[in-house]
Amino acid sequence: MGIPGVGKLRRIAWFLLLSTVALGLGGCTLPTFGAFRGATSQGQAEFKLWSWMTIAGLVVAVIVWGLILWAVIAYRRRDPDKMPRQFHSNTFVEVVYTAVPLIIIGVIFFYTVKTENKVDALAPHPAVTIKVTGFQWGWSFSYLNSAGKQIALVETAQTKPPVLAGNPTSPEYPQFVLPLGETTQVVLESADVVHGFYVPAFNFSRYALPGVTNNFDFTPVRTGVFAGHCAQYCGLYHAEMLFSVRVVKPGAFQAWLSAQSASGAAA
Repeated sequence: MGIPGVGKLRRIAWFLLLSTVALGLGGCTLPTFGAFRGATSQGQAEFKLWSWMTIAGLVVAVIVWGLILWAVIAYRRRDPDKMPRQFHSNTFVEVVYTAVPLIIIGVIFFYTVKTENKVDALAPHPAVTIKVTGFQWGWSFSYLNSAGKQIALVETAQTKPPVLAGNPTSPEYPQFVLPLGETTQVVLESADVVHGFYVPAFNFSRYALPGVTNNFDFTPVRTGVFAGHCAQYCGLYHAEMLFSVRVVKPGAFQAWLSAQSASGAAA
């Protein structure tokens, strides 16, 4: 006979253990798996997709490795003189390992499309519009008003490459400014060859193509200075196509933009 109450205590222990694990997982943040968490709302959406896809892949990997290990141990040949039991097929198992991957692929496809639509969505009335032009070998950032007229300009500071400073936040390279929590629409163009506009902390890269205009939005969620560079080999001084992005509070942004407009008008 068992000890009275042991079964009830065991159930209570399991309940407490599972509750503790659930609460612990609920308080955890997603692991990065080598990615940036995203300094924009669009970048955060990409980060979530990346993290959950990686977690799903690890879960599948553990299950597959576990089944392989279990089959190796459970069905090993114990008697060298006797052939283990042979069987041809298992319909249920075959249906499961066909259906489950299809469901996983469907879920990944759904959330990938959903995330891409969020990243590529354009605000009808952005707070700021910037025309970004890539050229051999630098960047220019023109701030436009609602009529499409330039009100401020940030250009590559060096007169000719190579500067070889190697630090995107160095004053030799241009820095454009974005307001925190407000949507900025970028109009990306190339003056010559194909360039790659890439801001790692934003989890974002887009080609600057000659003759093609690419539009996209940034909605920063935290302040700071973030490095950027050209991600497409574009010639001899490709490595010098560096820039940085500074995200500030809206009040500081308006003060900066006014100062840039005034200095541009004076020039």
